[in-house]
Amino acid sequence: MTAINVLQFKSHQYSGQQPGTRLIVTGAVHGNETCGTKAIARVMQELDSGALTVRNGCVTFVPIANPLAYAKGERFGERNLNRNLFPNPHPEDFEDRVANWLCPLLAQHDVLLDLHSFNAASEPFVMVGPRNNDGPLEPFKHEQQERAMARRLGVRRFVDGWLRTYGAGVQRRLRDDSQLETVLRYGMGTTEYMRSTGGYALTLECGQHADPQAPEVGYRAILNTLAFLGLIDAPSPPPIADEAMEALSMVAVYDKQHADDRFTRAWSSFDPVRQGEQIGTRADGTPVLAEFDGRILFPDAAAGANSEWYYLTRANPGF
Repeated sequence: MTAINVLQFKSHQYSGQQPGTRLIVTGAVHGNETCGTKAIARVMQELDSGALTVRNGCVTFVPIANPLAYAKGERFGERNLNRNLFPNPHPEDFEDRVANWLCPLLAQHDVLLDLHSFNAASEPFVMVGPRNNDGPLEPFKHEQQERAMARRLGVRRFVDGWLRTYGAGVQRRLRDDSQLETVLRYGMGTTEYMRSTGGYALTLECGQHADPQAPEVGYRAILNTLAFLGLIDAPSPPPIADEAMEALSMVAVYDKQHADDRFTRAWSSFDPVRQGEQIGTRADGTPVLAEFDGRILFPDAAAGANSEWYYLTRANPGF
């Protein structure tokens, strides 16, 4: 059992002699997702040995963003750090205290690369933010830079639409808008917070939690990002070719309404579904059917009642 009061928050910064972009790279936002921690350690070792040198700007590494969850080897410490991520003047749990340290740190930077992994076997992918807009949900002005960086991380799958889809699901469940702002705050994670401070950010899902290649995916992405942003003396990696990409938009989120809701089979992210295909069964026996042709994302058979169960995506040829 980890004593919470002895845990500390730790970051490591490497600054070049010349001005440039301020990058922050985070790992273990979820404690059972250790690929980012391993990838960061490998890059830091190269920086410490002199094999790599930051020439311009700076990079800050946070190998373990959530030390309680990491010590437990579980997704959460006391709650999901990647939801409702805001400074809280009256912290109620450990993740609130993480946020009070992490959010100001994020705000000191221009760009975030957040390294994650996922539960069901599938290939790596990157989650990108919205198009440029000045709307109320997620105003943004760095679409071009963010998507250019995404295309250089070394993966071929791209997903957008998270906060929009989450917000639509919230609105569908609420009878009126009185709780909307409060509940939408719950959808705010590391990348959303970074964009809210004027920066841009990517979540890289490096692979399945236990996949030995996942830390390699994260390592390559960090090096590519350092080169793309001009922090190190290395040629900028070329963007992935259009014909090699698979771009998807998140369209709908489906909640587990009862603990006994169950999937019809062991779904993995990006499994294709056809309209009308049965995805699961509610506790009362009602079948859960795909509303359209698409691909499933983040299926979580272990989800609790009233939490996100799975998402559906559609092809996004206009990425």
